[in-house]
Amino acid sequence: MRIFSAFSTFFVVATLLLTGCDSNRGHEHVAGDSSRGIWTAEEANAWQAKQGWLVGPNYTPASAINQLEMWQEDTFDPATIDKELGWAADLGMNTARVYLHDLPYEQDSAGFIARIDQFLQIADKHGIRPLLVFFDSCWDPFPVAGKQRAPKPHVHNSGWVQSPGQHVLKDSTQYPRLERYVKGVVTHFAKDDRILGWDVWNEPDNMTGPSYEAVEIKDKVAYVLPLLEQAFDWARSANPSQPLTSGIWAGDWSTHEGLKPIEKLQIEQSDIVSFHNYDTPEDFEKRIEQLQRYGKPLWCTEYMARPNGSTFEGFLPIAKKYNIAMFNWGFVDGKTQTIYPWDSWTKTYTAEPPLWFHDIFRGDGTPYKQEEVDVIKRLLVN
Repeated sequence: MRIFSAFSTFFVVATLLLTGCDSNRGHEHVAGDSSRGIWTAEEANAWQAKQGWLVGPNYTPASAINQLEMWQEDTFDPATIDKELGWAADLGMNTARVYLHDLPYEQDSAGFIARIDQFLQIADKHGIRPLLVFFDSCWDPFPVAGKQRAPKPHVHNSGWVQSPGQHVLKDSTQYPRLERYVKGVVTHFAKDDRILGWDVWNEPDNMTGPSYEAVEIKDKVAYVLPLLEQAFDWARSANPSQPLTSGIWAGDWSTHEGLKPIEKLQIEQSDIVSFHNYDTPEDFEKRIEQLQRYGKPLWCTEYMARPNGSTFEGFLPIAKKYNIAMFNWGFVDGKTQTIYPWDSWTKTYTAEPPLWFHDIFRGDGTPYKQEEVDVIKRLLVN
């Protein structure tokens, strides 16, 4: 399903070699390089003022169970991506949050960069500028490259994998290859206007997931915290024109002093402050008001869980009032099976749930709820 011309492949490979990014070595931050600083509130707000209101999904094509199946050569699916991002554009969406993974870069960095470039070509055709995510602490801590397992029937995100995996997280001798991954990708696309920004690490202190708790390392945050700080440094060392962020997602945000150390790091290192909220519209607005103290633009990089009261009709009008960028979880019902709720990890479902948890469209492009689509279009297009 992968379609890429020989000329395009040659061009990308040649560019990678010129920038010092190949299968064995990413861009090195040598003496004389000057990393840019963390954006001030003034710099961040000036950048944000040029973007307009940003709205889009957390996007994985329906044909992929996880990040690996989305990006590996054998299962990269540009035809489905083109079709589905067309549906997003028809809604008036102009961005999408998209997860990368370190293993495809380790396998074949030039090929991975080429596929990212092809994805950006498709997204750009539809007027969508993605927010790309490097690392993720959610769900299966033992990712394996190659053919991915089939979805477990009726289970939410049954094949999603962490990046880096637990074995890498516990082995500091592998950190240099993570550095090559982050620097290699950011260096190649550092001035690329097709990219909205870089989400350095998703929910770095998340310790939940579908039946993996028994094998999660108990001191996970002790490993993640210093690596998260390094990851920000690696990305910033490439002098990206796009902003960096990492979203806080749980806990008490009423004061900066009350934040956990990892949350303080996320806030302090981010050019744009981002957060997640799957609760009620009232709680969503309270969170916005709490985070306004930082004086920076706010991005809600995850929301929309219908049974929780997190809905398009409840959240989008509030977000538009405050100019909060919005990224709902899920888009098309597919192999991630996120129409099912989180409790499907422990509760047995045998059919479509009475109320979808995430996602907007069925696999054929039919809206799950036409009234939701009407709300989105009214707010984004009109």
